[in-house]
Amino acid sequence: MFHEIDGGIEWRGGHQVVRIEAWGDDAVRVRAGLHSLIDDLPGALGPRPDHGAEAAVEEDRAVLSNGAVTVEVSGEGMLRFLRGGTGEELFAEERAHFWWPGPRVFTSTGNGYYRIEQRFRAYEGERIFGLGQHTHGLFDQKGSVVDLVQRNAEVSIPFLVSSRGYGLLWNSPAIGRVEPAETGTRWVADSARQIDYWVTAGRPADILSRYADATGHAPPLPEWASGFWQCKLRYRTQEELLEVAREYKRRGVPLSVIVADFFHWTHLGDWRFDPEEWPDPAAMVRELREMGTELMVSVWPSVSPLSENYGEMMRSGHLVATEQGPPVHADWADKGVDSHVQVSFYDATNPDARRYLWDRVRRNYLAAGVRVWWLDACEPEIRPGHPGNLRFHAGPGNEVGNIYPAEHARGFYEGMHAAGETEVVTLCRSAWAGSQRYGAALWSGDIPATFASLQAQIRAGLNTALSGIPWWTTDIGGFHGGDQDSPEYRELLVRWFQYGVFCPLFRLHGYREPFRNELHPAMSGGPNEIWSYGEEVYDLLRDLVMLRERLRPYVMEQMRTAHERGLPPMRPLFVDHPDDTRCWGIGDQFMFGPDLLVAPVTAYGARERDVYLPGGTDWADPWTGEVHSGGRTLRLATPLDRAPVLTRNGARLPLRSPV
Repeated sequence: MFHEIDGGIEWRGGHQVVRIEAWGDDAVRVRAGLHSLIDDLPGALGPRPDHGAEAAVEEDRAVLSNGAVTVEVSGEGMLRFLRGGTGEELFAEERAHFWWPGPRVFTSTGNGYYRIEQRFRAYEGERIFGLGQHTHGLFDQKGSVVDLVQRNAEVSIPFLVSSRGYGLLWNSPAIGRVEPAETGTRWVADSARQIDYWVTAGRPADILSRYADATGHAPPLPEWASGFWQCKLRYRTQEELLEVAREYKRRGVPLSVIVADFFHWTHLGDWRFDPEEWPDPAAMVRELREMGTELMVSVWPSVSPLSENYGEMMRSGHLVATEQGPPVHADWADKGVDSHVQVSFYDATNPDARRYLWDRVRRNYLAAGVRVWWLDACEPEIRPGHPGNLRFHAGPGNEVGNIYPAEHARGFYEGMHAAGETEVVTLCRSAWAGSQRYGAALWSGDIPATFASLQAQIRAGLNTALSGIPWWTTDIGGFHGGDQDSPEYRELLVRWFQYGVFCPLFRLHGYREPFRNELHPAMSGGPNEIWSYGEEVYDLLRDLVMLRERLRPYVMEQMRTAHERGLPPMRPLFVDHPDDTRCWGIGDQFMFGPDLLVAPVTAYGARERDVYLPGGTDWADPWTGEVHSGGRTLRLATPLDRAPVLTRNGARLPLRSPV
């Protein structure tokens, strides 16, 4: 039943084969299949690192020990994961039934593919975090059903962190779901060929660091990206965009990035500026850069049949194929037509297709000086959402569909480096495990402009951080809606700004009222600059932009830590305070680096809120100078002109204006 292999153990029983290998410090990789294993399936893990594991094979069991993780394999092939040194059970496989099936189930879907299930035991009081970014508003994922599929605002990253002291990556981009239920945890792949997952153990910071080692560290964030980003749906001309940037300059408000959103192009899939609306992109980029501002350009992965590139991409096999019907994936608007057209997505899993798209981007944008990319709709946004009908270069849609956004970001990362550009930032609407290594920043998609939505973003951002993505942001103020004349919306915008200051990226965006949509390509919302909401709001937002400016050295310090150690700047309280049990249940506060405790206000009219102060240290109110002992709940005053934040006592941070 047992065979000792290089760095691991292999078990065979009946038709099943299970391979357990040391995979980096304090980590193991498990693969299981029928008859044999396949080594080159798409996944997030890089080559196997060196290891110092020890394997022992006995007659009725085998044990693999690698630092903080020990795996015990029974004679029946059942796996238990133990804490290295103490032997305490972290988690273990469990049968679905005492007779049949076992913990691993392969149900044929034909041609060597299976509906796969992997079951693990449930534990009373266990909390589950991570699993990407979702709109359900939960912090602890225990008891939920999480679809493993990419959708707008629903980002599938199949990595979880458990309160029991382990992290698990489901190393498969297959469409499926994970069910961390009270009766057990079940991972499901709708159609795949084998099971593949990776496990590490330790304290939360250790788990995140080992995950980054295994799937890739985020690159250093460029300093210019740490300031304020201005965006709206949408600036329709070069002059309109420049006038906004000039106004920021006139007002003395620093602006790091401004965005040219969609329909700046001639046709969807041409990947170039419309010369009638954007006559001199190079001059625009030069003027912006002289003002200290970078231009970010929206690049969609979809291709209209009206595009100059469509025919060549179709002939070359650069578009995603379909199992049934023509290679059409969505209906969308394009310039020059009054109705929607049937568009296709390029195949980001095809290296030749990635190089083709990048070549157009290089010639039409990079050559004009653009070096920041907004990779919108990169789930990809297919309509209807039937990934099983897609056929990628990397394999069938159901087996590999979730990897698309990571491969799309990869194309830009590799293209920028090939062009000699070492600072890569791509703002993506979706991501998968490993996206962070390609300079992918995630934002939370097209979300409502409500206080309830703001509340949900806090939990979404924290779970994203625990999924290995350190660069994250939201549309400040929400995307859908926002009445400039509404007192409630004005207050929401201020509160969202107070939250956004302490997000890894600080970006204003939205489709504001009044909407303009005579023809879809002409679509644009109302003004969305910080002076668009009245003088009182402007004064508050300007002060918050200046607060972020003062904090930029601290932000960059946290970004260096994210690059080197895999520790995200924005993180739950328990990452810094794992021994304080209260911290594991708090999802409406967070740490921004080790010294800032942020407690956003998410209710209209609220002027105070309860804040839990983690134990083991004192906390200072930067606005009043008061110092409070940790390990208790404080009723914190939160007037509208004050960002709800406390500092670790003794930390020297320039929160207060010197004026």
